[in-house]
Amino acid sequence: MSIPTADPAAGQAVKAADRAHVFHSWSAQALIDPLPVAGAEGSYFWDYEGNRYLDFSSQMVNTNIGHQHPKVVAAIQEQAGKLCTLAPGFAVEARSEAARLIAERTPGDLDKIFFTNGGAEAVENAVRMARLHTGRQKVLATYRSYHGATANAIALTGDPRRWPNETGTSGIVHFWGPHLYRSAFHAENEAQECERALAHLEQTLAFEGPATVAAIILESVVGTAGILVPPAGYLAGVREICDRYGIVFILDEVMAGFGRTGEWFAADHWGVVPDLLTFAKGVNSGYIPLGGVAISAEIAATFAERPFPGGLTYSGHPLACASAVATINAMAQEGIVENAKQIGENVLGPGLRELAERHPSIGDVRGLGVFWALDLVRDRVSREPLVAYNASGTANTPMAELTAACRKRGLWPFANMNRLHVVPPCTVTVEEAKAGLAVLDEALAVADAYVG
Repeated sequence: MSIPTADPAAGQAVKAADRAHVFHSWSAQALIDPLPVAGAEGSYFWDYEGNRYLDFSSQMVNTNIGHQHPKVVAAIQEQAGKLCTLAPGFAVEARSEAARLIAERTPGDLDKIFFTNGGAEAVENAVRMARLHTGRQKVLATYRSYHGATANAIALTGDPRRWPNETGTSGIVHFWGPHLYRSAFHAENEAQECERALAHLEQTLAFEGPATVAAIILESVVGTAGILVPPAGYLAGVREICDRYGIVFILDEVMAGFGRTGEWFAADHWGVVPDLLTFAKGVNSGYIPLGGVAISAEIAATFAERPFPGGLTYSGHPLACASAVATINAMAQEGIVENAKQIGENVLGPGLRELAERHPSIGDVRGLGVFWALDLVRDRVSREPLVAYNASGTANTPMAELTAACRKRGLWPFANMNRLHVVPPCTVTVEEAKAGLAVLDEALAVADAYVG
């Protein structure tokens, strides 16, 4: 891989224009310092100063196939030469083929695909489908969750980004999902955590009125809120509860889907089939905005002769769908899902657990495939987080210093709250994964200094 010659002047011009005109998401505009990026390839990107970074964030945990995959780039170019755009009401080859390839891989009978521009819109439309299908309004979601930034999606979200966005709209109820390391149920093992979390959900439903609940939405593996792998039996237990009360079960696979956990969809680890499944991100590694909802036969039948009151101008955009076709085919042909599984089992999992033996700041290691988190603490016994929940400014200094130490060593990390997420592309090589672990080994000395 060759990095273009450094061009600081070009980088300064890019940054100046950014600072003058770009309004960045989730940011206090005067307090950020965006890095001008000159290019990217595979597991790396680089700046105009000639500094190269190993991307252990996959950007927004979405470049599953890596940066600038040649087959996907070529497919976008070819589609652009053939047909750049067409309204959603037409049958288009790229759209039809993308839907077919996705439906082939979704669990069970989720064979109808409604395309959106991203994950939040997928969640919005899945909730709309569930409410119309059941004739009910309430939707249950967990506190440790992130479902997107549109109106219903952010209201369903459990993390603090919900707080300034809430409008007082009724019909959304939060509950505690399973998380043994920080159990809300005083559980001592995974079996207890599963049993007590399901009992808590049952109790929440009893007090809300099961007949008023349209849907329960869960991330198959919770992503931004902590890489929380559910205990065996939990998703199946939620499926049974939904069946018993006629509630639609929605699995959010926006972050966990398309190889991230070492399976096409995280639900495949437990053999659970939801009624609706939302996806985005890894479906085409974010090369062009794309998301969607995979729909069961029963819910699809609800709208066989009754119009579905939802749509988007760019639903199933030909360029986006062509990139999805190329991504899915490349993942299948190149064994990329299998690579993610093997990297997780043989490199990242063992490597991160070895780091935990050397670094007292690591309280817990958890994950699957290329989807891992280090839960960082000041004290392993009390499990006090390295920084407080939703810390900012000086209160977040330990995590800010840790991420700066990673970047200084050429690793671009993904940090959230008191956690460092280890989420490289599904295409990451053994050598790249080991190189990233070596950087973490050095950088975690910063976190260790706050222990005790």
